[in-house]
Amino acid sequence: MEFAVIGGTGLIGSQVVKILNAGGHEAVPHSQSTGVDVISGQGLDEAVAGVDAVVNLTNSPTFDEASLAFFQTSMDNLLAAAQKGGVGHFVILSIVGADQVPELDYYRAKVLQEDILAAGPTPYSIVRATQFMEFMDSVLSWTADGDSVRLPATPIQPIASKDVADAVAEVAAGAPLNGIRNIAGPEIFPLDELGRITLSHKGDNRTVVTDPTAGMFAVVKGDVLTDMDAHLAPTRYADWLS
Repeated sequence: MEFAVIGGTGLIGSQVVKILNAGGHEAVPHSQSTGVDVISGQGLDEAVAGVDAVVNLTNSPTFDEASLAFFQTSMDNLLAAAQKGGVGHFVILSIVGADQVPELDYYRAKVLQEDILAAGPTPYSIVRATQFMEFMDSVLSWTADGDSVRLPATPIQPIASKDVADAVAEVAAGAPLNGIRNIAGPEIFPLDELGRITLSHKGDNRTVVTDPTAGMFAVVKGDVLTDMDAHLAPTRYADWLS
């Protein structure tokens, strides 16, 4: 099969390209660095023409209200190019429980992306993942203050990016789901406890203070995880840290 991986040079995209090519497919990475721009539309027709599937792993440069416009424009452009190019399968990566957290602009933007895809003309698959283990350093930096880090006790079920890439590649190489597949790590942690585990492993002496109002995850509801039916990935957090 032939794949156009849009955002194919990023954390997930680069791994998806390697996995697909190792499996005997032909996956080509596309990004701004290769002359493809999902906002202006530059290079899109050429990138997707004649491929079996488009895997869109591009992401908004911001998490604020501007992310809504990014996903609206990028999806409109990509779906138009995919239809013109005769693409038979369109895959995106989204977030587990995104539709349950309308208070967050970025989550609303991801739901918008899903809705645009589902309403479009191309058979599709949506892979929803929990938070990446690789993002913990960023999460810790958001509410760091001197010798402490403030984090809520929001339940988190972190997943390794390699496991995400494996799932995206598997779905992309299969028949369109015309629906959603949830994927998650094998363990659930309170976010504040996950912060303590991470800092301890790094030999970082900062203290994690439990603060239910701190950071983006403060508004994420606990039942986002408990209500989902997910495929569980194999990598445990302690193994990933090691």
